[in-house]
Amino acid sequence: MARYLDLHPENPQARLVTQIVDLLKQDALIAFPTDSGYALGCQLGNRDGKDRILKIRELDERHHFTLLCSNFAQLGSLVQLDNSAFRSVKSATPGPYTFILPATSEVPKRLMHAKKKTVGVRIPEHPFVTALLDELGEPLLTSTLILPGEEEARTSGWDIKEELDHVVDVVVECGEVDAKPTTVVDWSEGYPEVVRIGAGDPARFEG
Repeated sequence: MARYLDLHPENPQARLVTQIVDLLKQDALIAFPTDSGYALGCQLGNRDGKDRILKIRELDERHHFTLLCSNFAQLGSLVQLDNSAFRSVKSATPGPYTFILPATSEVPKRLMHAKKKTVGVRIPEHPFVTALLDELGEPLLTSTLILPGEEEARTSGWDIKEELDHVVDVVVECGEVDAKPTTVVDWSEGYPEVVRIGAGDPARFEG
């Protein structure tokens, strides 16, 4: 049965954030709110976490996972950025964008795209996620919580608790959540290609 933790939407209680981080370090899989709907997340070193996420979402190894980062320096250590990408990505973060880029050696091979050796990265703008990442001190392996047969991310912690009670370890509630996804920009070929239009303005990466 999953733990259900209700946090303040603007000032998440530090003791609860610490509790969630402690559980992540014990290989917990969490369902939590972000600035673009709910996501599933686990620590990078959690070897079973990736497989659990794929099973819940009924996805295969071609799925691009996203590493949530607390700041640009952390993001820059995970992906290869030329000067153009560096400037553009830096100017768009934090915010509702996910960037697909070639991974560095800092990323475990099992977390990269199987063929392309790329990974998705982003810096979210959400009080709880910011507090969580600061406390954790490392990126979080995540995937948007879109269940099989659905098209949008979940937005209610209680609904998730009822449906995924026996397949996740923690469900975080934190006020209202916007279901609009991030705008995804694939920069793996050396230029930006908008592959999904979401909350972030795609114009800055087009033309």
